[in-house]
Amino acid sequence: MSADLKVTFTPSGRRGTAVAGSTVLDVARVLGADIDSVCGGRGICGRCQVTVGSAPGTPASETALSPPGPTETNYRGRRPLVAGQRLSCAAQILEDVVIDVPPESQVHRQVVRKRAEVIDIAVDPVVRLHYIEVAEPTLDDDSSDLGRIQDALQEQWGLNGLTADESLIGTLQPALRQGKWQVTVAIHDASVITGIWPGFRDVALGVAYDVGSTTVAAHLCDLATGDVLASAGLMNPQIRFGEDLMSRVSYVMMNPGGEVALTTAVRDAMDELIGSLVAEAEVSREDILEVTVVGNPIMHHLVLGIDPTPLGGAPFALAVDKAVRARASLIDIAVHPGARLYLLPCIAGHVGADAAAAVLSEGPHRGEAVQLLVDVGTNAEIVLGSSGRLLAASSPTGPAFEGAQISSGQRAAPGAIERVRIDAETLEPRFRVIGSELWSDEVGFAKSIEKTGVTGICGSGIIEVVAELYLAGVVSHDGVISGEHPRIVADGRTKSYVLHDGPSSILITQNDVRAIQLAKAALYAGVKLLMGHLAVDAVDEIRLAGAFGSHIDTKYAMVLGLIPDCDLDKVSAAGNAAGTGSMMALLSGAARAEIERVATEIEKIETATEPKFQELFVGAMGIPHATDPFPELAGAVSLPARTEPSGRPERRRRRDRGSTD
Repeated sequence: MSADLKVTFTPSGRRGTAVAGSTVLDVARVLGADIDSVCGGRGICGRCQVTVGSAPGTPASETALSPPGPTETNYRGRRPLVAGQRLSCAAQILEDVVIDVPPESQVHRQVVRKRAEVIDIAVDPVVRLHYIEVAEPTLDDDSSDLGRIQDALQEQWGLNGLTADESLIGTLQPALRQGKWQVTVAIHDASVITGIWPGFRDVALGVAYDVGSTTVAAHLCDLATGDVLASAGLMNPQIRFGEDLMSRVSYVMMNPGGEVALTTAVRDAMDELIGSLVAEAEVSREDILEVTVVGNPIMHHLVLGIDPTPLGGAPFALAVDKAVRARASLIDIAVHPGARLYLLPCIAGHVGADAAAAVLSEGPHRGEAVQLLVDVGTNAEIVLGSSGRLLAASSPTGPAFEGAQISSGQRAAPGAIERVRIDAETLEPRFRVIGSELWSDEVGFAKSIEKTGVTGICGSGIIEVVAELYLAGVVSHDGVISGEHPRIVADGRTKSYVLHDGPSSILITQNDVRAIQLAKAALYAGVKLLMGHLAVDAVDEIRLAGAFGSHIDTKYAMVLGLIPDCDLDKVSAAGNAAGTGSMMALLSGAARAEIERVATEIEKIETATEPKFQELFVGAMGIPHATDPFPELAGAVSLPARTEPSGRPERRRRRDRGSTD
């Protein structure tokens, strides 16, 4: 469309221009932004609600959209019009604007794959409930109500030297009198009274957060039993300030005080998750007495309201690396007034509390086997070692594994290709998309995706398609697409592979392959750097952590050269290890003590200042590697012969083990 008004939609990132007076919904349709509208824009269904957002260079403005007209002021649709939101079918664009599309207004909603893992730990919460009977005051006893509570706790529970949180002072007397001098108190860390209720009470809950750069996940737990009562997740709203961590740091650098906006955004998301959790579990916000948080260093600092810009350049100095203990009110979440907050320690400037939580969950320090623990993300965090010695580093893999920088890439949402198989003889593909259990060559596939269609390819699909193209001989050892076949088409001076030819064709381009090579080489080089420092030639086991790592087929990860050679039976997904570690710290004081000790013992290796990193990176560009042998992988998969990029490797029959067909 020809116009001079700039329009950006988040979180999809669709942007373009609009004619003044066009409705938001009409512009979204032209630009391909994802907005639901069952009624076709008649202002009846209420599914197309949006809000005005902001981005660098485009601040939020009340005048960016037309004032509410009759369609909105008289709206009586089935879905209530939320305060502060606009009907995109009625609101007209008058100025440059950023439009935020909430998840409930999206047709293809983000699939947040961070879920609570089953963990086996001894529940040892730092906050406990104690029921006491308090002596009534008399004329002969002029001690304070707090003093009598402290006496009762000493006499009935053997707890000495307790102090009271200042938030309780005004609630002590009403609770005592309402409970007829029988009350339940919450004691944090055997030292501070943080809550009081009349009568008997046995509900004490906590929330464990995993704050990632892409998603924020939270788990509501019973502090007494360890039961997970509810889990929820949503997109990190900071995405509007930048897709990856460094772009968000750059935003703060270019906008003094910008860290306040980033902090507010993530805290609002955390508070929103509290609302979702208590609604699902049918409990109260005031039942929440303890909160734990993990995240990478930049998320960690922003949650605390700390300027992250020192983390954007050498020497990548942390403001604080020890565990943080504070009132939960510090991060502006609505829970019990006396609730406490605990952030796990950070390991280094680029290896954060999420990595520490993963170590707590997976326990490489508890065994003799050399374990490689990798959280695959825009900044891969790597831990290597055993009970004798642990090393940690991070590698700048970039956002390619999450769909960014890929021609048809997208996040994991319904319609995204997530699994790919390519016939080595015919080069014909078959694939699965999120939202359907059927493969593309199975009867009923077309009907199963009527609502979503095939919209793009997400991270796990990208890994598999490049690995499959390599095994089929379409992609050479050094990453060049070549060959003569109807699915191998000319694309400028290079070639592309047609994965899906439909209303919206999906091609795997030479640039796509290069982006994946660069990302995987950064990760592999980081691993090899740690292996060199540890003086080992191989690892005994590999654990892939994080939402993305948990959905990678381990065989294809190794074929691509994302991870080093290892017995495939010893390579597995760790699930949301960071979230699990956060829950362990929530439920166990012993777990907190353990990770605080281990974090100080982990040796930090800074890849940015290691002269050998670049050499390792160049070798890792090969598929699976330029020179490293992969004997374990070769025993499970028949790898193509290595040839020059102009020649096509001879295909051999593959012996696949562990396929997820």
